[in-house]
Amino acid sequence: MKILVCISNVPDTTTKVKFKENNTLFDDSGVQWIINPWDELALTRALELKEDAGNSIDEVSVIHVGGAQTDATLRKALAIGADKAIRIDACAADAYYVAGQIAAYLKENPFDIVFSGIESSDYNGSSVGAMIAEFMDYPGISSVTNVDLSNSEVVLYRAIPGGKQKIKVEIPFVAVVQKGITNEPRIPAMRGIMMARKKPLEVKPAVEMDVLTKSVKFELPEAKGACKMIDAENVEQLVDLLKNEAKVL
Repeated sequence: MKILVCISNVPDTTTKVKFKENNTLFDDSGVQWIINPWDELALTRALELKEDAGNSIDEVSVIHVGGAQTDATLRKALAIGADKAIRIDACAADAYYVAGQIAAYLKENPFDIVFSGIESSDYNGSSVGAMIAEFMDYPGISSVTNVDLSNSEVVLYRAIPGGKQKIKVEIPFVAVVQKGITNEPRIPAMRGIMMARKKPLEVKPAVEMDVLTKSVKFELPEAKGACKMIDAENVEQLVDLLKNEAKVL
């Protein structure tokens, strides 16, 4: 079996967000780019499944929609342990477009399991994985916290209010994974970094399709007010501020 992991290229979570051209474009100058944290967890779990001798996973690949500037992120995924990387050479215009490009590749290059992080840490759209499933007419399972393979039987666990749900699913399928899918993301070792240089990174042209949404303007959240220190014994002042200033009481 083969697993395909969808990878987003996102700014480091410590990035100071700035915009340009009258707040219509994200200012990426000086930004450190990383693998989307949820996708990194998905990749780690895919590699764990491959390394388990009881499973029949023989390939883990990653796919991304973006320009050549994102190749470093894909090389990191290869260094972590992916066997192959595929980049669809196009601007990731919106979630529908990204999902459509990945689905177009899947139709020509079938995979048994597709992993997608539940959301990206920049736009937090939470929609690409579900859209891929719809494009492909695959079962799509959201909020997946664990994946078990045994004797070609696939069991998924989902987080639901008040507990968890156990699901059996036939391949092929799309799993939208979240925190809990594995304990910690895998960090590239020096050997993995060296091997990544020799692993294939395929660049594929984009297919023609519409872009359905467009960002018109960005706004930063309002600055937080200054912190007020209150004497631990002055309960009346604390209650007054919570009630009349913060308005949470």
